Amino acid sequence: MQDNTPQDPPETETVTTTRVACDGGEGALGHPRVWLLIDPKEGWVECGYCDKRYVLATD
Repeated sequence: MQDNTPQDPPETETVTTTRVACDGGEGALGHPRVWLLIDPKEGWVECGYCDKRYVLATD
């Protein structure tokens, strides 16, 4: 039986811009750099490679 409960992301970073780059942060052990765009209505985006979550800071 599969557990379908939502999982917490492995890492979360709060950012101040809606466009962020993710490369896995592990140097040669990371992944190709991807640019992610945070929808201000949603307030966050997750990297498709490493599942790192970028959360848009609120004032």
